[in-house]
Amino acid sequence: MSLATQLQRARLAQLTPYASARRSMSGGAVWLNANEAPTTPSLTADQQQLNRYPSFQSERLNGAYADYAGVQTQQVLSCRGSDEAIDLLIRSFCEPGQDSIMITTPTYGMYAISAQTHGAGVIDVPLRKAQDASLQFDLEGMAKQLTAAGKRVKLVFVCNPSNPVGNSLNLADVEQLLELVGEQALVVLDEAYIEFAAASGVQQLNTIASWLSKYPQLVVLRTLSKAFGLAAIRCGFALANTDVIDVLRKVIAPYPMPQPCLDIAERALSGAGISAMQQLVADTVALRDAFIKQIMAKPWALKVWPTCTNFVLVSVPDASELVSQCSAAGVLIRNQSAQRGLDNTVRMSIGSADEMNQLLEVLP
Repeated sequence: MSLATQLQRARLAQLTPYASARRSMSGGAVWLNANEAPTTPSLTADQQQLNRYPSFQSERLNGAYADYAGVQTQQVLSCRGSDEAIDLLIRSFCEPGQDSIMITTPTYGMYAISAQTHGAGVIDVPLRKAQDASLQFDLEGMAKQLTAAGKRVKLVFVCNPSNPVGNSLNLADVEQLLELVGEQALVVLDEAYIEFAAASGVQQLNTIASWLSKYPQLVVLRTLSKAFGLAAIRCGFALANTDVIDVLRKVIAPYPMPQPCLDIAERALSGAGISAMQQLVADTVALRDAFIKQIMAKPWALKVWPTCTNFVLVSVPDASELVSQCSAAGVLIRNQSAQRGLDNTVRMSIGSADEMNQLLEVLP
């Protein structure tokens, strides 16, 4: 019995997923099996018609992302952003009222919110300050929570590079966590910012994705929202071994990705699209590093947190006041003070050169 079969919700073991028209049949020249309209009347004949349902999973898109991530096509599930992948994992593996997820705050807020919405518990083992002053795993604390009586942890969510902090986690610790968890749970590595970490020389693009062959409990989340600049099309990916992908395919919607989004995503993953993305990332990293030098000289910047992402976290005397001051001038930055251990911090994304100049003009 595979690991995913052991960990999936009991009800899913007996579930036969909905067989949509596209999922159950392919080929043919005349499509009359999905109750679709014969055309899109609001469009002219020379425009792309939108009357047909898209693929359940686009082989072309999944294949393109598999090539980019260095994995097999059958190890890829495309979905509506990483947020849907998070939700799918919790719905697939956590029994409401019985199972829990583990998080390591400060971290991305949707892990806990998705779990709470589903009725799963949330166990927090906060990151702790390492010798180099970065925030890293509390492996001893995580081990204690994993073995605590009455706490069935099914998913461990790890954000690396970290959001909202911006630093990279120690890969030796990540691998130790995978060994520690074993077959008890899935370890979900959210790599939304991995392209920026790679461009910063912190971590190679596909290091953790290459571990799928070694660790059946590993799931890697990726997105086109950040480095590829495609947040509006909501395209993300879950990378995992095929037994995990098969469980997620039971739960995902019949037609998860709109066809126009699939088309845009495929173009982004072409050779030209990847080259353009890499140039944007390089430009962003250069702007980030220049911005950090400028704000480090500001007396109100009490601490500029190390970052390998497309944002900078800064400790300030009064986060609310600074956010309000910038907002009044039409520049929006984010208050992160509600996060554990991040009192009076603000997060500033790295935009275009003009946008960064506007931010510098309104900062005190």
